[in-house]
Amino acid sequence: MKRNGVKSMVHGKVYLVGAGPGDPKLLTVKAVEVIKMANVLIYDRLGVSDDVLNMAPVEAERIFVGKRTGLHEVPQDQITHLIIQKAKEGGVVVRLKGGDPFVFGRGGEEVEALVVNGISFEVIPGISSSIAAPMYAGIPLTHRDYAASVAIITGHRAGDAEKHVDWVKIAHAVDTMVILMGVESLEGIVDKLLTGGISPNRSVAMVESGTLPQQRTIIATLGTIIAKSRENNLKPPAVIIIGEVTTLGRKLAWFKQPLH
Repeated sequence: MKRNGVKSMVHGKVYLVGAGPGDPKLLTVKAVEVIKMANVLIYDRLGVSDDVLNMAPVEAERIFVGKRTGLHEVPQDQITHLIIQKAKEGGVVVRLKGGDPFVFGRGGEEVEALVVNGISFEVIPGISSSIAAPMYAGIPLTHRDYAASVAIITGHRAGDAEKHVDWVKIAHAVDTMVILMGVESLEGIVDKLLTGGISPNRSVAMVESGTLPQQRTIIATLGTIIAKSRENNLKPPAVIIIGEVTTLGRKLAWFKQPLH
């Protein structure tokens, strides 16, 4: 293609699509429309089931870039390079992410790279597990009688001194804390909160595999959550919720009852 006598490269378009928390029925209508017209799908495993992948045309190229048991995830710079490479080849490139692309999904980093490379893009929101998992456990993150503020935090930074999270400051500042990717850091998070003076009686819940048939929920306190999670062998993916609203999970559970 020539513009003003100068040859220019025609790129494809990239769609960053949120696949939601796991249940394919929680995809947005727009997400389904975009997946159905994809030429290339670049996807993570978390939140992206075969049912979702099968919505794409049979001939669409499917590239897995997430993490499987025993294997390291593809480094982010390689994923970004791959997205750009496929976009430059033309067509519709769908970058499919569990949850929402801009909620700890590194979507912002990928979009920055697309802007630098002059590639057209669109971001399609997804339902974040930070909202969906508590909701499916009967835990409202806000409630007129219990909570007027919420913080969503990544648990990956719990032991990272260079990317410090002031857990105690957050606990004092908001009514409800929602922690994603925090199962492996649970002991460190609890220790920091208790050492910082947060009451061991503060209510805590963990929701494993939220929105899926195998969902499990435990409701405990800061002082008992570690033992209870071990007792029930809770595994990732799981969302941790800290705050008084978690007690409502015993009364409002509608999808699955909490474990005793």
